[in-house]
Order: sequence, then structure tokens, then C-alpha cells
Amino acid sequence: MSKYSDFTQQAASVIEANGPTWSGINPEYVARMRLQNRFKTGLDIAKYTAKIMREDMAAYDADTSKYTQSLGCWHGFIGQQKLIAIKKHLGNTKRRYLYLSGWMVAALRSEFGPLPDQSMHEKTAVSSLIEELYTFLRQADARELGGLFRDLDKARKAGDSAKESELLNKIENFETHVVPIIADIDAGFGNEEATYLLAKQMIEAGACCIQIENQVSDEKQCGHQDGKVTVPHADFLAKIRAVRYAFMELGVDDGVIVARTDSLGAGLTKQIAVTNEPGDLGDKYNSFLDGDYVESADDIDNGDVVVKANGKLLKPKRLPSGLFQFKKGTGEDRVILDCITSLQNGADLLWIETEKPHVGQIKSMVDRIREEVPGAKLVYNNSPSFNWTLNFRQQVFDAWSEEGKDVSIYNRDKLMSAEYDETELAAEADRRIQSFQQDGSREAGIFHHLITLPTYHTAALSTDNLAKGYFGDEGMLAYVAGVQRKEIRQSIACVKHQNMAGSDMGDDHKEYFSGDAALKAAGEDNTMNQFG
Repeated sequence: MSKYSDFTQQAASVIEANGPTWSGINPEYVARMRLQNRFKTGLDIAKYTAKIMREDMAAYDADTSKYTQSLGCWHGFIGQQKLIAIKKHLGNTKRRYLYLSGWMVAALRSEFGPLPDQSMHEKTAVSSLIEELYTFLRQADARELGGLFRDLDKARKAGDSAKESELLNKIENFETHVVPIIADIDAGFGNEEATYLLAKQMIEAGACCIQIENQVSDEKQCGHQDGKVTVPHADFLAKIRAVRYAFMELGVDDGVIVARTDSLGAGLTKQIAVTNEPGDLGDKYNSFLDGDYVESADDIDNGDVVVKANGKLLKPKRLPSGLFQFKKGTGEDRVILDCITSLQNGADLLWIETEKPHVGQIKSMVDRIREEVPGAKLVYNNSPSFNWTLNFRQQVFDAWSEEGKDVSIYNRDKLMSAEYDETELAAEADRRIQSFQQDGSREAGIFHHLITLPTYHTAALSTDNLAKGYFGDEGMLAYVAGVQRKEIRQSIACVKHQNMAGSDMGDDHKEYFSGDAALKAAGEDNTMNQFG
């Protein structure tokens, strides 16, 4: 028996059991409202999406062409429109997620106003955005199902049994807009207890996957800026365990943890690691410290710190800020140690923050990690902080140079110039950009590709284009030709903005509650009817 039929019969039984005073309740309307509100709590969502993500990870292990993707979003409406677009253009949401970017929360969601990516924004803004995203995704479900229900009523009224059967099948096999969100908890917003408390809020809001980085919480910097400071492994592993405890306390036993390392670009540490014996994890961390070996107390100045490393006394270099410096050129080795340690202590996926998108570079690190942890998988930031055009044109230039191909017509330092846009080199670079995700997933163990800040940039670009025309010579044509006409031609759901905001669903409910006496908005005088 169908779910729709089940819900209708269940409601009918309850209504009948309560006697004639409930006779005004239509059991089929109850069934519709239940289907439109499938997920009752954030924990329902977290459990549902964690299962999806685990299945996707297993599918990727069997076939690397089955990688997953997401786009970052900073508002529920943005996330909703992405999923509506995915269903419209691609037919299903399989292996397509959302990403919640701490950078965009800081830049766009803080009560302080725009902030840099330094964990200065309110920590509750993160869990609030998760809740908001899922509120909008659930509304997308209710809206689409509402349209199916209205069409079903029309088919029944017209006596079209074939159409009725087709619509019931669509209702039964409806695919939700609710998908996994990979949620950025930065460096945990404090100590391990603070991390645990925020992780709980994020999971209760619906997060099935939490991404945490190995920077110092109160010194946190954007992964693509300078001045990054990492913590010893013991500190980071405590926070990974805190997140796992939060998942398990709330019954999301298959929740996913992404351990991010910023060590490739981080040259500083705030702490010297605790070490109990040579070769332990603390000793390995300290072995990367830059400094001078000392022979006697005469080599030690007032306030200097001295540690025993490699069987000798080492005086680490300390900056005026009090921070300690790592040896130059040790970033990749520290990344490898970070990743192996994280996976061996409860993390499920890795995130290696790099300075450029280069499959060969990523592969070289993942190959080393997999020597210790076979099957290690990455979440990779296809970041807008990279100049993709310049990077890939330079990669092609370098590859062709090594092959002995004549590149004398190109200036490597100026390859971003539009004068190269129609060249063979530019075409090859674009081909490599297009296949970057497939190549990275096949060769470098990338399970999930995301763009952190895409809608920050698309909002700015589209607004710039509209403002230029509207306040310039085009006037109203800038909006009509540049926005509305394209919405109509491309069947963008938001062209009917009243419907998107829930007006038709409100009418449905009024009819449920008031019958023929309902005062509905979708009458003949509704100008939304102009859009067909």
C-alpha cells in the first residue's frame, strides 16, 4: 500500500474514532500535510543525510567516477534554489550536497557586519544557518508536492484517470530536496568543550558532516591567507573526539568528520607539543621546529625556551608575537603526519588546504598518506581564492615547455591577459579546468569537490550587471532583458515569486480549514497568472 494511501487511511481511522465532531477534517488533506513535512526535526535530517553520505563514500570506494559535489551558500534561499535547479536540470540530487562556509558566515551573517575569516563572528550563526538552510529545503519539498496535489485534484475533477495515476506515481516516488550539508566549524571556536557544545547545536540543526581544522582557535586565519598557526596533534585529536561524542550522544552514530589540515601553508605554532618519549607524536611535531642546537647554558638568553629533540637540546626560534616557527620546506611532511594521525584517530575524510589547484601536487600527498591508511579520501576546496585561469594556463605552459613544444609566443607571467583567450594554450587550459574534478577524483583520491564561496561572487556579479544598466542608459530594460525575460525563457521557478514564497500553499491550507469560504490569493486578479 502506498505511503499516501497509508497516511490517508491512518488519518481516516483517527477522525472516525473521534466521532462526528472531527467530521470537518479531510483525511487526504492530513496525508498531504504529513508528506509535505516529512522531516520533523534537525536530528531526523542528520540521521537521514548521514546514511546518504556513508553510502556515497562506499560507492566512491568502488568507483572513483562517483565523486560528490557541493556549492557553498550563505542563505537558506540560495541553498534552496540550488537544489531546485539541480532537480530541474539533472533530474535527481544524487551525490550533490550543500557546503556551509565559515568564511561566508563571517562575511555575511555576523551582527558585527562583514568580518574576515578569523572566527570572530557569533558561533551560533553557524548552527542557525544550518537550520535556515533546511527550513528552505523542506519548504521546497512542500511547494513541489503542493503543485502535484493541485494537479491531482484537477485530474480527478476532469475525470482523467491516466493523469491521476501518473501524478500519484510522482507523489509516491517524490525525491526530497533535503541533502547532506558539509558544515564548517572552523577551529572549534574555543577549547574541546566549546567544540563539543557547538557541534551538538550543529547536529541538532541537521548537520551530518562537520569539518574542523587544525589551526589555533583564537589565532584562526582563512586557509588562503598568511599567518596561519597550527596546534599540536593532541589538541586537534581532542576536538575530533569531541565532535564524535556529540554525534554519538545524539544518536547520529554514522556522522561524518572531515579533518582539515592547514599545515601546507602554516609556518607557525603557538605551542611546543608535550612529549613523553623520543618518537612519539609530540616529539614528531617538535622535530619540525626551526631553531638552533645549544651546547651549554651560555647559548641560552633570558626568556629562551629549550626542548630536547633528536637527542639534542634545541632552542626554537620564537617571534616577537611569542609564536614559534617551523623549518622552511616542512609543510608537506607535516600535512602527511596530520592526515595519517587524524584518520587513525576517528576522522573519516581529509581536507588538505593547498595554494593552487594542481592534481599532481594533491596526488603526491595522498599517495604518501595511503601508504599508511589505504583508502584515504579527500574533501577538496575548489576555491575562488585561486586564479584558475592563470594557474592552469601556467600549468599548460610548463608542461609544453618540458615536452619541448614552442611556447615563445606566450609570456608566462601575463597569461591571464585576454589576448590569449582564443589561443591553443587557453583552450587546453580550459579543457583541464573542465576535467579537474574527474581527474582529481580518479588520480588523487578526492571524494568530494566543493566551491566555498560561489554565491558570494555570483551575487556580486549579477548585481553589478543590473546596477550598471538600470542606473545607466538601459533603465527598466536592464531588469526585463537581463533578469525577467531570462527567468521566463529558462523556466526559473522564482519568476513566480509569490508561489515561491508560499502563497499557493497558504491558499491550499485556507481551503482545508475554511472550505468554500476561503479567501484565496490565487484568483483571476493575481498578476502571477501573467507568467503561465
